[in-house]
Amino acid sequence: MSLHDEAVLVLKGYEGQEELRQAYLEHLEAHPDGTWKSCHAGHITASALVIDPEHGRVLLTLHKKLRMWLQMGGHCEPGDAGLAAAALREATEESGITGLTLLPGGPVRLDRHPIPAPCHWHYDVQYAVLAPPGAVQAISDESLDLRWFGYDEVAEVADESVVRLLEATRARL
Repeated sequence: MSLHDEAVLVLKGYEGQEELRQAYLEHLEAHPDGTWKSCHAGHITASALVIDPEHGRVLLTLHKKLRMWLQMGGHCEPGDAGLAAAALREATEESGITGLTLLPGGPVRLDRHPIPAPCHWHYDVQYAVLAPPGAVQAISDESLDLRWFGYDEVAEVADESVVRLLEATRARL
């Protein structure tokens, strides 16, 4: 199954955010290349919030280009078996933590946001991953910093999209 077809299936099975979910599906219907960075009308991305529920904290990256505290994530790659696999790969690469596991239940949220030219939109499919006990992070080339933040600290450092992702994740735990 192609990544495009898998993304359509994931989105059709996603419950919630109906208007936004429909916008994602319409985008994919109009753009057979809509899962790839080369689609300048916008493309699907996959991200994951790294969470440590035992200690009530999340790991955020200080994004090198955007200079904002965000969840891990990025573009889908040809070797990704699906959106969840892409999100898990991105979280592992950007956090340096091995042994991350996806929170069951599929995507936690959707978040569409404009990005600078030549592209127009990121249609982000957001997951959550659980950090294993004793997880130790390592900064990647895409990050200026990595830091654990308590749940109550996230709103002080991150934008509303990250706060909403944390709230939706905590509701699933």
